[in-house]
Formats: sequence, structure tokens, C-alpha cells
Amino acid sequence: MLVNVSSFDAVWLLGKLLFRSKMMQKPPQSVDFALKQTSPNIGAGSVTGDKLSSTYDLVEQMQYLYVRVVKAKDLPGKDVTGGCDPFVEVKLGNYKGVTKHFGKKSNPEWNQVFAFSKERIQASVLEVYVKDKDVVADDLIGRVMFDVNEIPRRVPPDSPLAPQWYRLEDRKGDKAKGELMLAVWMGTQGDEAFPDAWHSDAASVSPDGVANIRSKVYLSPKLWYVRVNVIEAQDLVPSDKGRSPEVFVKVVVGTQALRTRISPSKTINPMWNEDLMFVVAEPFEEPLVLSVEDRVGSNKDETLGKCMIPLQIVQRRLDHKPVNSRWYNLEKHVMVDGEKKEMKFASRIHLRMCLEGGYHVLDESTHYSSDLRPTAKQLWKPNIGILELGILSAQGLMPMKTKDGRGTTDAYCVAKYGQKWVRTRTIVDNFMPRWNEQYTWEVFDPCTVITIGVFDNGHMHGGSGGTKDARIGKVRIRLSTLEADRVYTHSYPLLVLHSSGVKKTGELQLAVRFTCSSLINMLHMYSQPSLPKMHYIHPLSVIQLDSLRHQAMQIVSVRLSRAEPPLRKEVVEYMIDVDSHMWSMRRSKANFFRIMAVLGGMIAVGKWFDQICNWRNPITTILIHILFITLVLYPELILPTVFLYLFLIGVWNYRWRPMHPPHMDTRLSHADAAHPDERDEEFDTFPTSRPSDIVRMRYDRLRSIAGRVQTVIGDLATQGERFQSLLSWRDPRATTLFVTFCLVAAVILYFTPFQVVALLTGLYVLRHPRFRHKLPSVPLNFFRRLPARSDSML
Repeated sequence: MLVNVSSFDAVWLLGKLLFRSKMMQKPPQSVDFALKQTSPNIGAGSVTGDKLSSTYDLVEQMQYLYVRVVKAKDLPGKDVTGGCDPFVEVKLGNYKGVTKHFGKKSNPEWNQVFAFSKERIQASVLEVYVKDKDVVADDLIGRVMFDVNEIPRRVPPDSPLAPQWYRLEDRKGDKAKGELMLAVWMGTQGDEAFPDAWHSDAASVSPDGVANIRSKVYLSPKLWYVRVNVIEAQDLVPSDKGRSPEVFVKVVVGTQALRTRISPSKTINPMWNEDLMFVVAEPFEEPLVLSVEDRVGSNKDETLGKCMIPLQIVQRRLDHKPVNSRWYNLEKHVMVDGEKKEMKFASRIHLRMCLEGGYHVLDESTHYSSDLRPTAKQLWKPNIGILELGILSAQGLMPMKTKDGRGTTDAYCVAKYGQKWVRTRTIVDNFMPRWNEQYTWEVFDPCTVITIGVFDNGHMHGGSGGTKDARIGKVRIRLSTLEADRVYTHSYPLLVLHSSGVKKTGELQLAVRFTCSSLINMLHMYSQPSLPKMHYIHPLSVIQLDSLRHQAMQIVSVRLSRAEPPLRKEVVEYMIDVDSHMWSMRRSKANFFRIMAVLGGMIAVGKWFDQICNWRNPITTILIHILFITLVLYPELILPTVFLYLFLIGVWNYRWRPMHPPHMDTRLSHADAAHPDERDEEFDTFPTSRPSDIVRMRYDRLRSIAGRVQTVIGDLATQGERFQSLLSWRDPRATTLFVTFCLVAAVILYFTPFQVVALLTGLYVLRHPRFRHKLPSVPLNFFRRLPARSDSML
């Protein structure tokens, strides 16, 4: 009956009912949001003789016509001064590429490569013009013509095609003065000239924006933890010698600032012995600035001394052995006659500083870590395999911006694993871009995640401006879910959560292969701790790790945004989930249902056992009785039976093992069922930018939820306190009964074999419903009557 059920049981029952109702009501994930198996035309490529056309075997081969314009010589003068301002124009049908021009130079050098996609070639003749730059109209100096069908094919790993001198011709085909050095060949995207070439697909991009559309490989900066152990200071000189100084130490590294507590010894020789931790990146650009300050009043501090320590001279530590401490002189500036004078020796401070090489600096969400190695390269272990990623294409991309009154998308991909970031070239104005670029990473731990994001390039015309690269979606793949040496080709839905709901912005087609170089080493990794040993010998607190992770994320995003071309801050932050720690009602509900799903198995076992106890299926109950009696009589069979059962379950489930990597699940994320106001709250800024009435409503809602959580936590505490009160004599009669029972049970169990006790207990639990009654059992009634400390709370 409900009157006999505790509040904890009621909450638990409510959770079960809520879980069951949600699971029954929630429809399966939309097919449109599901992963799709694909069969792209990938492989080693076509075979020419005994050589492969490309070493890229996870992407489709894309044919390009390459033109390398090297230099020219003996060009004639065309203007009135007798000089020329030459440039080269490469034309193939409707596509035209132009080199830069030189002023007054008859022997210019360009060394520029042009790439024309074979799919879009409609002309049969390649025309290369050398022209003289003029204000009114450019003058033709000469030209070279090529029959497209006669252009040779270059097959890697052949060396690059050697350029040749070609005599220029005029429009009539007669010889003109001057020569042009060219190399023309047919190749694939695997050609080394491909990344830096001008592409016909991007002919509309301005010269200033060309650098922003090329593919590039980036490396995250090498991050270190800096540990500053502030020990003590001596001979401080406060301005007011009549009061006890309240001294603390403030340390600043870049944008990071931390301070110690106020020294408990309020003298001119204070002591702290306190650790402060920072994140820094190589190359070290800013020194560590330390100041000793005295709290002289409310919100008023006086600097007693300061010192600057270059990080280059700080000792590097690879293990837990302590480093040597050192005294540093503190400098102080004083005002004399309105001028700032420096006192060379005001006092000194005792520090123990080191760069921690034995830790892994967490710079991404721990749930999606792609690298767990320590900072110091000397501590790295050999790699266990190779990860190869083929970024093939995308389909059905949504228009991300408008241009000339119509929607358009200039898409590129970014992949991040470990310290290596890769960025594909930008495919201009295309809702179905084809990249077909392949990249490789070394793998040191199989339990890591690679992240691939798709973005719209908002900087096609150069300049930084105020525009941002819009996010189209991202994919995460955990390497431990991949079978070794198997190529996975799937089309991943690109899902983005907006305040209006979850939207599919397209599909990304990938080919992934994880090659294991040493199966023994990889299996051995499963027995090793995930983080370097320093995280366990000298662990950092959760608060420290969160703060340091945030600082590391900011350093990585700033450093990569300063590269050329920049990997912009909004891209880096989206890839490493900078805002994953922010409060979200949707995520909280999703995590609650994840917990209930995990507990669902235990609940199912409990229901099954309840059916056994109530003889719902007499045959099954009798078989359980036989099994139970057998295990009681032969207890040495218990553990083998348990492990054999688990083995059989694993073998049985092998038939339904996942055949594809996991992907973003809208149902698991609770994205498709979230209330619009919950989504709006998730996208709110921090601090909030919403009106006060909305903030008040959300605060009241949060208080209501927190009240329920508070009730559940209180009920858990009540159950624990009842256990404690069994022997605490808070209820003398209850403790007397329990102590007496323990004495009687000890005597009986001393003379009764354990197997007999276990057999009688099991038969009692499995007794027929005819011998049961609906009232709670005596032990449960006794436990619920025990006192708790809830009646002592205000």
C-alpha cells in the first residue's frame, strides 16, 4: 500500500514509470537522421602498367589538367617606353586563370600552378597567353597552344614533369619574339602540386581570398602545465609598519591570473606553501609575473614587490621527483619627487617552479579526447596503428548565406585527431561538394575519438571582417568501435541544434580505416590507465582540471587563429566543444534517461526474479530451484557458472553486433523532444541576455527541479542514517532488538552449516505465493521504523 512506501521508494517508482512512459512514447530516430552505408568508387585507382595512378586508396580519383607556368625570357617591349609588364593567362574553355604581373621586366618568373577539373573540361584546346598589362587594353605578346587529348599523364610516384621552353606564337600562328617555360600534364588530387594550385572551381574567388580556400595541415601548440609552489617571503617592507600585514601572492601568465590565500602568519616573513597551476604553450611568448601584495583595505591592495620570470629558464620535470627551490629578488618601484624610481632589492620570495612534462594537458572535452599522451616526448610510447580518413563528398547541403539574391554554400571540412588538424580546400558555391582528400594520423590509444566538422567559408574575399565561418555539422568516430583493417564507407547525417530545433543540414560521406601495427600492444593498452601516471601519483582536483582545460582551449584557439591561413576561433571552439560544460536542461534530461536506460537491465532482472518468486511460470521456477540447490550443494560451481553465462550472452550478442560506427543520435540527445524554451535557454549567452521575466521563469523552474533532487538526496541520506542507527542506540529499543538478534544469529550460524542456511534462505525467498502475504516483511518494517536525523534539520 502507498502508506507503507517511503518517499525514496516513491521517487524511485516515479522514475521507473517516467522512464517506461517516455520509452514507449518516444518514436525511433528518423530514418533521415540515420547513418547510411555507401559504396563509393574508391580503391587504389586505375592501373597503368605496373604502377598505380595514386597512392590515395580511400578516395575517388579526380582527374585534373595541371599547367605550371615557370618563367619567360626575351619578351619584347610593347609600350612607348620600350618595356613590358608581363603576365600569363591560362585559358581552357570558359575557365581562365591569371598570374601576377611584373612591371618593366622582360625575363619574369612566376612558378605558379593552375589546375582544371577534367569533369568540367569542354574545350579541346588549352591556350596559354603572355600579355602586357595596359591601362586601356592588354596587349598580346604571344601564345602557346596544346591539344588536350595529347597532354601526357603523370603517374605517381614518378618525379614531377620537367618544364620545357616553348616558342611564343602570334594570333596567326607565326613565331613571335620570346619564350615561355611550361609544364603541362594530367594528374589526380594526389599530385604534390594540388594543394597550392589555382583551381578552376574557385575562379570567382578574389586574389586576396585564395589563401583562405586552400587545404592546409595545422599542429596544435605544445602545451605545458606550469606548477608554481609559493613557499615563503622574507624581509617585506609594508608602507604602514604599525599594522600586521595581510600578504598574498598574485601570479599572472598571459591572460591567466591566480592568487594564494592570505598568509596565516601576519608578519613581514609570511609563509604559504601553496601550489598554483597554469597552462602555457611553446614557444613561450610571455613571462611569468609574480607580485606580493598587502591587503590594506577593502578592495585595496598595495604591491610590496614584483618579479618577472622567463618560462624558458624554468626547470622541466618528467616524473614526481621534487625540483630544487630557489629564492627570487622582488623589485619595487617608489615615487620620489613625482618620478618612479626602482629599488633593486626590496625583499625576496622562495619558490619551487617547474614545467610539468608528465601530465597530459587536457585541451578538449574528456568524453571526446583524441590524444592522451604526456607533454614530454620522452615519455611517449610507440604507436599501435595508423588511422586513415578519406573525406569524399557531401550531399544536400543547406544554403548558409545569400549571394546575388540566391542561397549559396562554400563548404570545407576540418578534421582533428591528436595534435594534428587538417583542413580541406573550399568548394565554392556547391551544395554537393566533392573533396576526395585523404589524411593519415598515428594512433597511440584506440580509446580515442576523431572529430570531423563541416563549415561554410565566410572569408572568400579576404580580410578578417566581422563574418564568421558558419557551422554546418560535425561527426565523431571512436576508434575502439572500428574493426582493424576494415574500410568503413558511410554517409553521416550533419545535424545541428538550433533554438528552433534540430535540423539536418546535409550528409557527409567518409571512408575510414584503422590499421593495427601491433595487436599485442593494442590489447595491452586496455590494461593501462588512460592518462599518464602523474595524474594518479599527484592528481589535480576536478576544479583545477576544469579551469586548466578552459585555459588550454583558449590558448589553442588563439594560436590556430594566428596561422596563415587562419583556422578561425569559432571553428576550433566548435571542434573541441568549448561550451560542453554549460548548463542545459536538454542535456540534463538526456543524461537522466541514459542513467535510467543503464538501470533498465537491473530493473528487468528484478522483474524476472519477482516472476520466479511468484511462480508465474512454474516450469521456469522449478528449474531455478534445481539450479539453486545444485549451486548450494556445490558452491565451487558458482563462479564458473556466472562467467560461463556471461560468455554465452556475449557470444549470442555477437550476431547483433553493430556493423557501423556510432553517430549522433537525436533521440538519445533528447534533441527532438526538447521544449522550445529549453533550447532557447541552451543558446542563451553567459551571463544571460534574456529579459528579466524569462530569467525569473527559468529560475523558478530550476528551483522546482532542484527541490525534487533535494528530496531524493534527503531520502538517500535518511536510508543511510537508518543503517547507522542500528548500533548507535538513538532508539534504545530498536538497538536492543538488533543486538539480541545478532547474538542469537551468531550462535545459530556457528552450529549450523552455511549450506543449510543458504538453502533455507533461498527456499524461503522462492516460496510459493500461497505462503506469502501482501504486508511488508518484518525486517523491512523494522528498518523503516529506525530513526534518522531528518527530524533534527531546520
